[in-house]
Amino acid sequence: MDGNGARPGLAEPCEPPPSFTGNGTMRYRRLSYRYAMTVRSGQSWPIDYGWPGDRARVLVHPRWRPDTDTYETSTTVEVIVDLAGVDEDDVELQLFQDALVIEGRRAPIVCQEGAVYQAVGIRHGPFRVELLLPAPVDVERVEARFHRGLLHVTLPKLRATG
Repeated sequence: MDGNGARPGLAEPCEPPPSFTGNGTMRYRRLSYRYAMTVRSGQSWPIDYGWPGDRARVLVHPRWRPDTDTYETSTTVEVIVDLAGVDEDDVELQLFQDALVIEGRRAPIVCQEGAVYQAVGIRHGPFRVELLLPAPVDVERVEARFHRGLLHVTLPKLRATG
C-alpha cells in the first residue's frame, strides 16, 4: 500500500455519471478492483495448468472484440464501437479512473427453418472491449449514444485547476 492507503497496480472505479444521452439508460457496475496478468513472450503455459481434465473448458467463456476507434482531442477522449445488431439494453459500460470497459452480447441471427448456412462470418455471443484512458476524465459529463449501429462514448477530460 502507498501513503494514501491505495494498493499499487489496482484501480478504483469512478462513480457513474448521473445521466445518459440517448433513448434508454446505460447500466453501470461499481467494481472494487481490476486485476491483470502479464505473460512474457515465449512463455509456455498450457491451458489445463492447474485444472486437470475437462473442467478448464467450463471456465473459459469465448468473447469477441468489436471493432473500436479511439481518438483524443484537446478536450475529450472519443470512443466509437461497431455494435451493429446489438440492442442498446444488451450493452454495459464500466468506467474506471484509468479505463473504460464495454461489454455485452449479440444474439445469434435466426435463419428460416430448413435453411443451410453457406458461410458464417458475423460474430455473436458475449463481447468485451477494454480501453486504457490516455487522460483523467470528468465522470459527471460522460455521454454515450447509439446511432446507426455505432456506440459513441464521449469522455470529457478533467479541466486543469489552478
